[in-house]
This record gives sequence, structure tokens and C-alpha cells, in this order.
Amino acid sequence: MRKLKKDQKSFEKMIEEHRREEKKLPWNVDTISKEGFSKSVLNITKEETEEEKVEKHKTFVEKYAKEIKHFGMMQRWDDSQKYLSDNPHLVCEETANCLVVICIDLEIDEKHALMEQVAHQAIVMQFILDLARSLKVDPRGSFRQFFSKIKTADKPYRDAFDHELELLKERIRTCAQVRMENAMKELEEEEKQKRLGPGGLDPVEVYKSLPKEMQKSFDEKNIQLLHDVIDKLDPEEGKYHLMRCIDSGLWVPDSGEGDDEEEND
Repeated sequence: MRKLKKDQKSFEKMIEEHRREEKKLPWNVDTISKEGFSKSVLNITKEETEEEKVEKHKTFVEKYAKEIKHFGMMQRWDDSQKYLSDNPHLVCEETANCLVVICIDLEIDEKHALMEQVAHQAIVMQFILDLARSLKVDPRGSFRQFFSKIKTADKPYRDAFDHELELLKERIRTCAQVRMENAMKELEEEEKQKRLGPGGLDPVEVYKSLPKEMQKSFDEKNIQLLHDVIDKLDPEEGKYHLMRCIDSGLWVPDSGEGDDEEEND
């Protein structure tokens, strides 16, 4: 559920940026209203809460995941139009959302060509929804108009489509990179928590903070060298380092040995 909420918010942020950008583009083609794309076409009686949106998306994706993925892999306009004609329930925001999430997963898996293909279909769905908004009609009844237009489109319309596709792909790459970085940070934090010593300190961090001679004593498992180094230090400094070694589990006084795994690090 946490991942789904993150994906939902990431997608909505990308779509919001997409709509801000599209207002700058030449959308004054024949079938598009001059009122623009900001006005909703649906007869919504109340605003959905975040929880309701997430639950609605989750339920829809669980039910139609296979069909959405199939649509995402289509390459020909005619095939896409026929598939939506056979599955008009897919013409909705949830499908567009799911396609973007699929794109992010593909980019993380380094399946770049597949990501670009699915991103194309995500923009197809978004253009269908935007056209429906401009015409104030149900998108399930207007997607054929999009395909008729795109197949015979003039240059400004095709340029607008290609521009939005490139913007989406760039946002997907950025989002995938952020997610991978966050995953690495979470993994590093989990590993750190696992190796914390009895006093709550990280043995790796403690080892790196030790004087070079103390590090050497752990590397060589030389207890006498460790005592000699501590004796040479200021008493307070020696006590400070010794207690940190014990609290991190780097040194267990009763055993007389350091932690093998962390010594090697």
C-alpha cells in the first residue's frame, strides 16, 4: 500500500507537470475546444479523498492488470483502437496511472526499449483523456476521435504528441533513479541496524573512526597491540575509543577478540 501511494503521487505530479506544459503547445486543432484542458468532463458529485483514489486504483489494477499490460505493448494505432473498442473500461485515469508505474518498473529493470514502448501508450491514453476533457464527453465514447486525428495529424499535433512523450520518458527515468537511490538507502539502513552492537553503535563506523594503530590491532587480531596503543593515548581518549569498541561489538572483552566480519571491512 505504501509503494502504491508513492506511485500514485509520483504519477499525479508528472501528469500535473504534463498539463502545465501542454498549455504552452499548439493545441488549436479542429476537434479541440478553445477552453483548454483544465476543465473536468466528468459529472463528479464530490472530490475523492487520497485513500479512495488509492483504493480505486488498487482494485482496478488488480482486476485488469493483464489487459493493461497487453495494451501497453501494442505498437500500431489500429491495434490499439480495436483493443480499446473491445475493452472500453480501460479508457480511464487508472490505466494511464498503471502504465506509468509499469514504465518505472521497466526502467529500474533496465528494460529501456520496453519502457519507451509502454510510455508511448501511456501518452496515447493521456491524450485520449485530455481530448475528452476538452470536448466535455466521456472518454470511452471519444477515443476513436483521437485515433482518427493522430493517424492523419498535421505536424503541430504530432510534434505535441512526441514532445509530451519525451517529457514523460525523462520524468520516468528520473523517478526510477530516485526510487533506486531510496531503495539503496533503505537497504544500507537495514544492514546497519542488523550489525549494531550491544551499545547501539555501528562497528563499521566505529572502526573507521579509530586511530590507525588501533585499526591495525583489529586487522591483525593483536590484543597486545591494542593494549599498547590504548596505553599510549590520553586516558580519556583511550577510554572513549575502548567504550565505543565495546558498544559496537567490535571488541568483546570477555572473548578477547574483535568481530571477524567487521574487522575485514
